[in-house]
Amino acid sequence: MRLEDKVYKKLMEVPKGQVTTYGELAKAVGLKNGQRAIGRIMNKNPYPVIVPCHRVILSSGKVGGYAWGEKIKANMLAKEGIKIKDGKITDSKIIHRF
Repeated sequence: MRLEDKVYKKLMEVPKGQVTTYGELAKAVGLKNGQRAIGRIMNKNPYPVIVPCHRVILSSGKVGGYAWGEKIKANMLAKEGIKIKDGKITDSKIIHRF
């Protein structure tokens, strides 16, 4: 299985209303220090409606980048009930750990 497919499959485990970090997702698929690789994979996600790449955030809690812009990503997360203030997730309890 391609790395991209492993990453997308693992990301599908993150439920609506929760997020994970690039680092957590990297560890979950066996990439040590693979945050940047995860970011590149998320940026090329061919299935954005199916694979919820908007649920991947920075370890600092900041929303982070998104192919269609950070504002759209923040709006998508807010629609899932995730509270964001000044571009940052306000509740660390919603971070999904694999």
